[in-house]
Amino acid sequence: MTNNTSYEKTFTIGGDLTVNRMGYGAMRITGEGIWGPPKDKEEAIRVLQRTVELGINFIDTADSYGPNVSEELIAEALHPYPKDLVIATKGGLTRTGPNVWPVNADPDYLRKALEGSLKRLKQDKIDLYQLHRIDPEVPYEKTLEFLQQVQEEGLVKHIGLSEVSVDEIKKAQEYFKVVSVQNKYSVDFRKWEDELEYCREQDMAFIPWNPINAGNIGELEPLNKVANKHGVTPYQIALSWLLHRAPNILLIPGTSKVKHLEENYKAASISLSSDDMEELEKLSDSK
Repeated sequence: MTNNTSYEKTFTIGGDLTVNRMGYGAMRITGEGIWGPPKDKEEAIRVLQRTVELGINFIDTADSYGPNVSEELIAEALHPYPKDLVIATKGGLTRTGPNVWPVNADPDYLRKALEGSLKRLKQDKIDLYQLHRIDPEVPYEKTLEFLQQVQEEGLVKHIGLSEVSVDEIKKAQEYFKVVSVQNKYSVDFRKWEDELEYCREQDMAFIPWNPINAGNIGELEPLNKVANKHGVTPYQIALSWLLHRAPNILLIPGTSKVKHLEENYKAASISLSSDDMEELEKLSDSK
């Protein structure tokens, strides 16, 4: 991949949904362990409203965040939605307690999950519906057939996948057009390089989750070196690196604080030089 010192500010999902590449992930506006309501609901509402004010027009959520809480707050804070706002949600994980995420991609369950997301988000159609995980207990083909069916029914516009390999993406492409892949990826976690490159070749959005590795990148020397040079935080550099890394990467850093949201947003204005990118490549062997 080329290490450009400038990058495209937008990406068009599925050929018709153009969004700013700095988006927002709405997982953290729930309670501890991504369970229950947030401690400060008013601040969560302010975060969502400030997101739109900043010009962010891509919000990623899931029915399992809370569960239900994140989607409900998005609707409370932002409905009726701005015309250019794209809300992506996911189905395929259930919740039995804080930080517990059982997988369930059975078509019957997924239909109930999708219907719940539509109701909570106050929408007739989900712009981007993503399979949260492949279920080892359910034939992959059955899950794909369900997604194909709800797209044909007009309940979802576009379909994406999460935590999938190139082969799993290709299998899904036999059933519908895959427009996005959401895999764990960061400057120090690059297990999915092949998937990123495949998505780039196919003009699919690649949406890294955990883009700053749960905040565990602050002690990485290359990041600190580049951050000190620019007078910003290592977390901002980690986000900027992703924007420079490939033109199909969409960022969804999450937070429950307006101040932190604004700090994340500023990462989009950092221009990394080829020397900066070379320095950060020292982390490429980290897994």
